[in-house]
Amino acid sequence: MMKCPVCEMDCVKSAKDILATLPTIFLPCVDCSVRFLDKRAPLPEFSYELPCSCGKRFIDEVFAHMFVIMVEQGDLQKTDPVAAVGSPLVHPGFAMDRPPFLPDKSLVLLSPRVTTRSAEILIREVPELRGVVKSGNFTPGIPDPDLNTVPKVYDLLAGCDVRADVFPLQTGPLVMYKQQSLVHIEFPRGGYPKIQSVEEHVGKPPVPYFVDACSGVGTLGLAAACMGVSQVIMNDAWYASAFWSAFNLEINRDYLNLKKIKIFEQYEDMQKHPVAKEPVKIAQTEGDQSIEVYQGDFRLLYRVLPAGFPVTAIDIFDKKDPKALDLIQKEWQARVGGEVFIP
Repeated sequence: MMKCPVCEMDCVKSAKDILATLPTIFLPCVDCSVRFLDKRAPLPEFSYELPCSCGKRFIDEVFAHMFVIMVEQGDLQKTDPVAAVGSPLVHPGFAMDRPPFLPDKSLVLLSPRVTTRSAEILIREVPELRGVVKSGNFTPGIPDPDLNTVPKVYDLLAGCDVRADVFPLQTGPLVMYKQQSLVHIEFPRGGYPKIQSVEEHVGKPPVPYFVDACSGVGTLGLAAACMGVSQVIMNDAWYASAFWSAFNLEINRDYLNLKKIKIFEQYEDMQKHPVAKEPVKIAQTEGDQSIEVYQGDFRLLYRVLPAGFPVTAIDIFDKKDPKALDLIQKEWQARVGGEVFIP
């Protein structure tokens, strides 16, 4: 167990501990009951079943419980569809072939309709919930690669919204934690294309040097490290992304050739400078693999990069403008060199 940087409790586990739970964490016992709900329709009966004696409950039944509470608190009407409760994000998240039976503290709810009062009741009365977040019609973080827009975040109303996703690699699964109110949703699915793109560019044997220039919480950079790349740089201008990139180094350290991880910035201190332009080193490692994490504008990252010609992934959020993407790649090529791709 490690101390969670958000709630300071023991809700964060190592990658090995998380992976050990995966085969059975969302499976029912022989006594578990199932009720399938049409999420596009109102709740047919204004009631819900309690968790099974094994401590798990089918996800639709959890939604029924949350729907009843939110109607009673005035957040919803009885005529609203069940889906109006919000978006469920399970912990840990991974590609599933069937709906889950949820144990305690395995769900973060993102809802545009929830209020602080109802969020506190939901956390107290729905055992499967670990966090309730008031969401909005925007993506948390920095949507503009030019860093000209004011960042927006969702509001954590109750509980803790730190959760993990598990991404498949050829070398084994990668566990990535994040605070869900502060970063965009990137839920794992089968054949995760960005991971596949990294695997193709890293190759076998792996390239010696990889840069994840817009790292988010570090998925692509750590994927390259787990594939055996000896020198990896991760960077993001948004403080939450840079912090979790560093934190996820610690989570997955058993799969890396590291002696020591040094994290130079604490979460609460980074909140004071949420967006950085000039790259600041957040973390670095010692050992056979050299991994560094920076917070800064990726277009200024060349100032701190080690010598050499890396393979670089530039995973900017908005990929709708081909001309802008081409310009970004050409500018990187001119300043840094090596191979650059946008996954």
